[in-house]
Amino acid sequence: MVKIEVKYEGGFRCIATHIPSGRELVTDAPLDNHGKGESFSPTDLLATSMLTCIMTIIGIRAEKKKIDVSGMLGSVEKTMYQNPRRVGMLEIKIKLPKYIEEEDRKWLIQEGCECPVCHSVNKTMEVKINFQN
Repeated sequence: MVKIEVKYEGGFRCIATHIPSGRELVTDAPLDNHGKGESFSPTDLLATSMLTCIMTIIGIRAEKKKIDVSGMLGSVEKTMYQNPRRVGMLEIKIKLPKYIEEEDRKWLIQEGCECPVCHSVNKTMEVKINFQN
């Protein structure tokens, strides 16, 4: 179990502390929802969590087979939906290094798409994952 503590600073800003490491993370409300947009919004963190979880799982699986995935790149675009306001769609792009053989590439993609965040989000959220060469 991991504990995270959060303090509301006012002005729609929160500071979260990851207790095991002491690292802090700042969130702000986005510009389109009364905020300043000076940092990640909570929904930005959800999008970031999905992308980084997939990439982390790929890294873990790759290490087991001694496949070097250094330099893997990713991006995520978040689309908000209304009624109720929610993350409606995530468009994820991941670029694996070109030197990875096709069989390993297919296996890594399959493994990455089984990340815990993917299995934790509401099924009504549309998720498009595109692996690029």
